[in-house]
Amino acid sequence: MNFDEIIKANKQNIKNIVKLITKQENEDVEQEVYIKLWKNSEKYEERGSLKSWVNTVAKNASKDYLKSAAVRNEQNSTSDEYTLTSIKDKKRNPEDNLITTERQKRIINAIESLKPKLKETIMLCEIYGYTYEEASKKLDCPIGTIKSRIYNAKKELAEVLEDLL
Repeated sequence: MNFDEIIKANKQNIKNIVKLITKQENEDVEQEVYIKLWKNSEKYEERGSLKSWVNTVAKNASKDYLKSAAVRNEQNSTSDEYTLTSIKDKKRNPEDNLITTERQKRIINAIESLKPKLKETIMLCEIYGYTYEEASKKLDCPIGTIKSRIYNAKKELAEVLEDLL
């Protein structure tokens, strides 16, 4: 198993999962994912797809980060160190944050409004990074059906979110 190839093939997917779960770009969590992948690469058994394993590691590392962040916030809520680490980058102002949050909410609502089969397929392929073949096996339907659902879901999303494009 070539670790460099694993990273290259999954880098964007790991970024997407971390951002989806933590609601921010977080290079520390991404690095944690790479470390866990490297440390556990010998334990990996080829029962499922490698991409699914990588996705699971990324999801778990992101969830662990959120748990530890919540604990850190409770424990350090009055310390000077917490105050210094919680100061946000001045380049992003509250208006930008609000716009980003509203944009994300609209996208999530648009995905939620899709028909169940379209939503399930778009989530697997675009959010969780499944290949068409993997989604086809998971949903027990032909690859052509997966491609059709992806096309139709993207078409509907493009119509609903036209002003964001």
